[in-house]
Amino acid sequence: MSGTPLLSIRDLSVSYREKDDWSRVVHGVSLDVHRGEVVALVGESGSGKTTTAQSVIGLLPGNGRIDQGEIRLDGTDISRWPSRRLDAIRGARISLIPQDPGSALNPIRTIGAQVGEILKIHGWRDKKAIASRVVELLARVGLTEPELRARQYPHELSGGMKQRVLIAIAVALQPELIVADEPTSGLDVTVQRRILDLIDELRLEFGTSVLLVTHDLGVAADRAGRLVVMQGGRIQEEGPTAALIAAPRSAYARRLLADAPSLDMTVRRQPRPEPIRERDEADDFAVIVEDLTHDFPLADGGTFRAVDGISFRLRRGTTHALVGESGSGKTTTIRSIVGFEKPTAGRILVDGTDIAALHRADLRRFRRKIQLVYQNPFASLDPRQNVFEIIEEPLLNFDKREKDERRRSVESLLDRVGLSRTLLGRAPHALSGGQRQRVAIARALVLEPQVLVLDEAVSALDVTVQAQVLKLLDELQRDLGLTYLFVSHDLAVVRQIADSVSVLHRGRQVESGPVEQIFHAPTSSYTRDLLAAIPGRTGVERARTLSPGSDR
Repeated sequence: MSGTPLLSIRDLSVSYREKDDWSRVVHGVSLDVHRGEVVALVGESGSGKTTTAQSVIGLLPGNGRIDQGEIRLDGTDISRWPSRRLDAIRGARISLIPQDPGSALNPIRTIGAQVGEILKIHGWRDKKAIASRVVELLARVGLTEPELRARQYPHELSGGMKQRVLIAIAVALQPELIVADEPTSGLDVTVQRRILDLIDELRLEFGTSVLLVTHDLGVAADRAGRLVVMQGGRIQEEGPTAALIAAPRSAYARRLLADAPSLDMTVRRQPRPEPIRERDEADDFAVIVEDLTHDFPLADGGTFRAVDGISFRLRRGTTHALVGESGSGKTTTIRSIVGFEKPTAGRILVDGTDIAALHRADLRRFRRKIQLVYQNPFASLDPRQNVFEIIEEPLLNFDKREKDERRRSVESLLDRVGLSRTLLGRAPHALSGGQRQRVAIARALVLEPQVLVLDEAVSALDVTVQAQVLKLLDELQRDLGLTYLFVSHDLAVVRQIADSVSVLHRGRQVESGPVEQIFHAPTSSYTRDLLAAIPGRTGVERARTLSPGSDR
């Protein structure tokens, strides 16, 4: 592009203080963002992308500093401006859409007060004018009943609605540049698409530039004109999005793209052979769910039906996925299957046992057969225990083996999940996200269960770590004959790991069958909407026009 860039970063280096030492995390980064352009910073955790973005808007943590370099906004270097001076341009010329709307919004202030605050900071004084502009902004970002939303508090809004509020704040003064830091992380695919569409619409309407920070290669491929790939605080590669996807030059970019499930439009899973039936066909299934229904009582004496007549069968040694958006009934279904909730109606058989008929002691013994791996490895491991104690604990609770035998079991499992035995004495905080999730998987396997329920088990991981954990799960299944119930809102991951899938919507099962059938010939309009919302399709198609023979 010609002309002066709106944002020009040159030779930026940033350090963080750790006790008495400074550790450099961004090394000589240079990039441009032109007017009306979307540039995506992509990379794994620790790549330096968020630190680079925070430097642009002057929001580094208190222990961070810019060591060298320039950050020019429309030709003016703002890298050394004090916070008070930056306040004059934050919101007016540069705005931030933060990652987590739950922590970015004040829980004790109304939505209207928080949107109106940015107007007050920049000189608006007329209360009626502020109230009118707030309602106008909330309507503009697609919130229904904007007058009502202005009076509500954050806890009364869904995640997608809260993210729209943050966008309303970001565009209130029609800034020249928006820094969007993982703006759709954790949102359902259809909500994600609506949020990204909204940012695009506002960008076209106001001519705003966007610096998009994301670990989601599919989102970057669809929405950005140029990609900047970062690793270890350095730029590994940059260029036009379609060209970079079609022919990445750096080894790191090639690996990042190869590991991104949303950029692969094929079903990779190899079908499992059909079993030879020399016994009752029901024995072929590890889990049978028939007409599962679950009602929750309401304060007014009524009931809310969270799950309404769900049925599916999970064949031994295979993976069945439950997919759907928030509120679809996935969590209630799996809590019923593992015995945490007692369903209102229906039948659940696990290895031929009707779990609804089990009493407390029998239910406790039953849980050896089926184990749960939680979504967040940062929260599911006890920070007071070391790795050995975390994996050993189920043996202490369920299986009174001798101490030496317990140690052998723990060490063997650590080997199997691909972790060094040198980690046994470490606490969870000393591990990476991928290492934590491997520990969680080892803990689930120590009792030798037949079924693992994986609740969004890779959604909190970077794309490359995610690919490693998915590969591990596939190897464990093939080696140990495990059966997986895989719960996810990420259809791109489901396409890779699952043999069959049930699509849930508002507590009902709208479709169920083999993965290939569901992905290539869905019968439900809701399933078609979910599939259409998977990011990456547009980016892949653009790349293929540059490289017709490419698989990607």
